[in-house]
Amino acid sequence: MTTRADLRTLFLFEALSDEQLAWVSEHADEVDVAAGNDIVVEGEPADCFYVLHAGTVAMSRVIAGDPVETTRTDHRGVYFGAVQFYLDDESARTYPASVRAVTDCCVLALPAREFAAEFSRWFPMAVHLLEGMILGLRKGGQITAERERLLALGKLSAGLTHELNNPAAAAGRAADALRDKVTGMRNKLAMIADGRIAGPQLHKLVMAQDEFVKKVRHAPPLSPIETSDREDELGDWLDDAGISGGWDLAPVFVAGGLEVSDLDAVRTATDPAVLEGAIRWLAYTVETESLLREITDATSRISDLVLAAKQYSQMDRAPFRFVDVHEGLDATLVMFGRKLASADGTGEGGVRIVRDYDRSLPPIPAYAAELNQVWTNIIDNAVDAMGGSGTLTVRTSRDEDRVLVEIGDSGPGIPPEVRQRIFEPFFTTKGVGKGTGLGLDVSYRVVVSRHHGDIAVVSQPGDTRFQVRLPITEALV
Repeated sequence: MTTRADLRTLFLFEALSDEQLAWVSEHADEVDVAAGNDIVVEGEPADCFYVLHAGTVAMSRVIAGDPVETTRTDHRGVYFGAVQFYLDDESARTYPASVRAVTDCCVLALPAREFAAEFSRWFPMAVHLLEGMILGLRKGGQITAERERLLALGKLSAGLTHELNNPAAAAGRAADALRDKVTGMRNKLAMIADGRIAGPQLHKLVMAQDEFVKKVRHAPPLSPIETSDREDELGDWLDDAGISGGWDLAPVFVAGGLEVSDLDAVRTATDPAVLEGAIRWLAYTVETESLLREITDATSRISDLVLAAKQYSQMDRAPFRFVDVHEGLDATLVMFGRKLASADGTGEGGVRIVRDYDRSLPPIPAYAAELNQVWTNIIDNAVDAMGGSGTLTVRTSRDEDRVLVEIGDSGPGIPPEVRQRIFEPFFTTKGVGKGTGLGLDVSYRVVVSRHHGDIAVVSQPGDTRFQVRLPITEALV
């Protein structure tokens, strides 16, 4: 049994009363542990509260399947093991870390349950304060984490709503314009019905109409210079043919992929007296087909956005399954559409996306929706860091038995003093009310705890990269 005088030399017990010290002396066992042996093992039942009496110990935690040493000390009186013995909840029932004897050690072992009862009798107010502090921090962390998720969801919902509104509005405008064009086509059909266009000519015009429709459906994109040049050519042709308002009709035909040779074919097959009516009838055909194509493109865009949202949320998928990491990355980028530029560098957002994917990567075992939250947090921070203008690079590759996902930005970089704290909960460099400081903490726990992977950051001005490594085989998860 350890003497009271000996216990007084340990900082943890130096202020105890004689009665309290007597209880510790009576219930503490001196345990000798040979170098290299474990004293406590992470995850096992937390039965004892340990105090180092002599020797050197090392504390470690399992990260990504490997033990990572977090502390090494020979300071007499340091404590470990059931350090939350005074709490009666799930978190206090297992050891939070492993402790190994680096040298031959002597430790004092106090039974956690008995010590908790006595500790509560000695320091009732302290126990209440400790319980309140720990449980309050835990609850506050849960609430703030939930708030972080809601904030992220709000940002993405706003972006998705905006993205959906654009093609929906485009489809509505095209449908209204189409109604007017169909009315105009009916008027031209009345002219045909009056017999002003002979049967053989009408047959040729219908054939020309079919050819025009085919061209509209496969019209190649033109540069602004090419568009201007073609409009000038067609405008001159229409003026030479005596057709009024040629400069209004020329853009219609150019947008449909038509050229001077196409209108020459119409003039050859049509009586000069009805040429203008035939040209305008064909212009209505081109416009209606172009509007139909616009409606089709808009509805396809809406379908793509809904599919991306479905992929992002994973609501109809199993929580844990083998996934293509690129699907989640692309779905997340779509959800940020309002802030990002399109693939060709244009678009409403000022951030250009560079995708450098290794498509040969195999599917990985993952909680896909949780990984999408990781991509969301990292991309959102990157966009903020660049002030809404710069280059966002998303790269995938294989790193031995893991998939490496790198998300980089061209922002000002992260200072070293910030970098070392970046994954700490509640740490943020954003202004008050603009960040909870939990985005990267959540990301760390999803990658490391849930997927047994690794997340790190390397940064210099103009090149900041978050590197996420995820196991390829299910056995590592």
